[in-house]
Amino acid sequence: MSNVQPGRPPHKDPIMNSGPVPSGTCKGCRDTVTEKVVERYSHSWKKQEDKFRNFRSLLSNRCHGLTKAMVTQANTPLGSKVVYDGEKRKPLQVTPELFSTFAKENPFVNTTWDTCSVVGNGGILANSSCGEKIDSAQFVIRCNLPPLENGYERDVGNKTDLVTANPSILMEKYGGLQERRRPFVESLRSYGDSLMLLPAFSYGPNTPVSLRALYTIQDFDSPLRPVFLNPEYLQSLAHFWQGQGLRTVRLSTGLIVASLALELCANVHLYGFWPFNEHPHRHQPLTNHYYDNRQSKKTVHAMPAEFDHLLRLHSQGVLRIHLGECAPARYAR
Repeated sequence: MSNVQPGRPPHKDPIMNSGPVPSGTCKGCRDTVTEKVVERYSHSWKKQEDKFRNFRSLLSNRCHGLTKAMVTQANTPLGSKVVYDGEKRKPLQVTPELFSTFAKENPFVNTTWDTCSVVGNGGILANSSCGEKIDSAQFVIRCNLPPLENGYERDVGNKTDLVTANPSILMEKYGGLQERRRPFVESLRSYGDSLMLLPAFSYGPNTPVSLRALYTIQDFDSPLRPVFLNPEYLQSLAHFWQGQGLRTVRLSTGLIVASLALELCANVHLYGFWPFNEHPHRHQPLTNHYYDNRQSKKTVHAMPAEFDHLLRLHSQGVLRIHLGECAPARYAR
């Protein structure tokens, strides 16, 4: 993902009013955090069209997600150089072989959607009954190859138009695709013919494993459509959120795709975005993900700080965050 200039002084988190806290955890801070957040969230929501258009215009003018979010043969021509966004490394020369892996056309040219669901993997989705509402959107974005079967459909749905794949998942679950690759391909069936977004050019080690994923999908005739995140877009997005006051080493996948959705979609709805370990309404403990309680060994994301910025956009009527249970209903505009 993207790098927001490390080495800055510690950021005072607007939610915590103190130093940053670990991603996904907030032990013993019910009174100081979640109650304040729930109070901000509890006001009735209504889309503010002017504020949405202004924010979208600002984001589009700075980041150009519609044309630059994906690496394509048009925006990254043969013979050019790819500059990694996550580390200082020698730029990668675009050879004919590498060029052939780039998308021939931008999948978002002249295409926008009315409603989009952006689905994080937070434990708040467990027992939420949000699947039907998530799937009712015209375009559904999911993060990091989450499980959608075996009973999860009721809470998270199964429609997928774009899914991200962090190379760390490919390394941990599938051995970096160095040996047997069929289990990887079979695990992708639930995503149909969706776009699979890979950050192939954030860090050097991401490139070979992302290319192996693309070749595996092609070799096994999977309908999935792998595309690469453009490091130029990620760098622009990092600077954009830095300008909004966000201080973090790297943007999370959730914030990246939520930002992209704001350019792609007229009405953006977020699910599974809740960085604390206590339910905001039922006050019960939450697992880290809706499908497991595995904690990241090392995190460079500032989830509570990111959530504060998203909650601010929610309060302004720019996008809508869904917390708690969902009732079967059409999207409110």
